[in-house]
Amino acid sequence: MNPAAAGAQQVVDADLLRACQRGDRHAFRVLFEAYRDRVYSIALHFTGDSAVAADVTQDVFVKLFHAIGKFRFDSDFGTWLYRLVANVCMDEHRRRRRWLPLEDVFMSPSRSQEKAAMRSEMSGAVQAAVARLAPRLRLPILLRYVEGLSYDQIAGALGCSKGTVASRLNRAHKILARRLSYLRNQVPAEGEHV
Repeated sequence: MNPAAAGAQQVVDADLLRACQRGDRHAFRVLFEAYRDRVYSIALHFTGDSAVAADVTQDVFVKLFHAIGKFRFDSDFGTWLYRLVANVCMDEHRRRRRWLPLEDVFMSPSRSQEKAAMRSEMSGAVQAAVARLAPRLRLPILLRYVEGLSYDQIAGALGCSKGTVASRLNRAHKILARRLSYLRNQVPAEGEHV
């Protein structure tokens, strides 16, 4: 799991959540600071547009402010919040009825310009393939591989069973493998020069 995803799974103090439920704006600000980057990251990966992701993030926290009183402490707060994020992302998808390509967020530095260009092209192809997945398949992929959530956490966030998560991930993997099969022969072996 990457460090950013690990930070998103932090445990929020129950006293902080209770203060938020009482309407303590300072406590809500602390909660906002703890989760805003993770919420924005999911929204950005889902929408592919930084302005739309910012709007989704704002919408999530407005809804959270009004809904935090419904949190009952019988589940993990992070999972509960991810479910709210997933719902807002799906609402945004229904509003737009179209998908914008993901930005280049997976690109890593490489040793040569050619290799960097190849990796950038492959990264773009992967992002475009993920972007074309149906939303019910795209969200589990993003929550698993971008956020590093477990199957149980994804199930809680999406309001479905662990088996449904496994099934959706399996179906998404097969679709992505088929769509990206042309890349298999383009991936340079470790240490191989392009």
